[in-house]
Amino acid sequence: MTSQALTTLLVCLLLCVQSKDGGGTGSSGSSADAARARRVSTKQTCRCPAHSSTFHQAVPCTKRETDYAFEMASSNIRYGEGVSREIGMDLRNLGARNVCVMTDSNLSGLPPVKAVLESLAKSGVPYKMYEGVRVEPTDTSFKEAIAFAKKGAFDAFVAVGGGSVIDTCKAANLYSCHPDANFLDFVNTPIGKGNPVTGALKPLIAVPTTAGTGSETTGVAIFDYEPLKAKTGIASRALRPSLGVVDPLHTLSMPTRVAANSGFDVLCHALESYTALPYHCRAPCPPDPLNRPAYQGSNPISDVWARHALRQVATYMKRAVENPEDVEARSNMHLASVFAGIGFGNAGVHLCHGMSYPIAGNVKTHKADGYNVEHPLVPHGLSVVLTAPAVFSFTAPMCPERHLEAAQILGADISRAKRADAGAVLADTLRHFLFDLKVEDGLAAVGYCKDDVPALVQGTIPQERVTKLCPREHSEDDLTSLFEASMKLY
Repeated sequence: MTSQALTTLLVCLLLCVQSKDGGGTGSSGSSADAARARRVSTKQTCRCPAHSSTFHQAVPCTKRETDYAFEMASSNIRYGEGVSREIGMDLRNLGARNVCVMTDSNLSGLPPVKAVLESLAKSGVPYKMYEGVRVEPTDTSFKEAIAFAKKGAFDAFVAVGGGSVIDTCKAANLYSCHPDANFLDFVNTPIGKGNPVTGALKPLIAVPTTAGTGSETTGVAIFDYEPLKAKTGIASRALRPSLGVVDPLHTLSMPTRVAANSGFDVLCHALESYTALPYHCRAPCPPDPLNRPAYQGSNPISDVWARHALRQVATYMKRAVENPEDVEARSNMHLASVFAGIGFGNAGVHLCHGMSYPIAGNVKTHKADGYNVEHPLVPHGLSVVLTAPAVFSFTAPMCPERHLEAAQILGADISRAKRADAGAVLADTLRHFLFDLKVEDGLAAVGYCKDDVPALVQGTIPQERVTKLCPREHSEDDLTSLFEASMKLY
């Protein structure tokens, strides 16, 4: 049996097992639409790629124009309470003699950083600290970290923090290993040149302290590009950390609202990757495997991770937000972040994230609770989830079964739902979920008004790295409508 056949068999078996215990109503009805909707939830129906996956068969594609393959890539992951104590041994085993430890000023005195530094000291590993990471980094803050890394001539990196820290460390590693590159050389098009990364990077160990971005698993580094007041990033498998050290004890230090906003990022990673354009419908087909993007479209393997992450969110997120000392809930949300990261790190995200970047980049005065920063801030997870009800109402016609299944996992009763109801059902389910978690009432509640919509639309247009994975074609008028619909949620 070939390795490809074995992989397909394993995925099939896993999904068959999941379909047996995944829940569902299985009630009968007379209409064909209701029967198709029930097919998503029926306990007896196998949802593995060999037996259904209707979304992947729904859109006819010309193989010569679109891709025909996908790749799965992820960092090595180590999970367990107290695994941060092993980092010194890891670096000693690598022969590291000059390590850069990156974090932000809020975390520098907290237990996660202390645990890592104690591990390095115990193993006799020399290091230098960089504490200047900006929460929601910019091109300027990236460049400052890059300058530190170039000057230090480090042979390994350790990032201790949330997505801002890990992404900053990825960029510092990249450009210190390519000292002659201009900053925009590797930045995604159309803002940058989007050049492929061809040279080797130094080992990077990522220690996430939030349960949200999944940056410890991905080859993506996101930042605000200040000249355009919009987010962009760098995407290459070469950026993936060598090892993600996932220590659930670190999430106990997250404030309540940070836990909530981080969880919303997990939620949208799972939903967007599961509903993204299928990999075999993505155009153009790359002339060289090296040109295949990190974000490739939904695929049968990423689907497994997305579904499981969504179930974890449905089970544990409210508990993790409401009780910071609930170790079980916070630990499982930390794992959910990893699961979703593996899924979206290969499948990609689409409109929620594409629209979130100008929401975060154009913030005026909003100060988010739980974040000790001086600048106005709409946290990433919040900027993503505020448009989710409108977005999934819009995308549902392209893959209604998936939208209904997502709603069911999040607690909705879909026994009487029709395919045409999928968007409304998932949107309403999300609104109830957000209301229960005390999310601000739409874009208006974080300082935006209808007059801001044109700028938000223009800030979304350059985000084609993700927006092109939306399963439904969209125009500027569609984006305008989605932003307007997101001004108020409840």
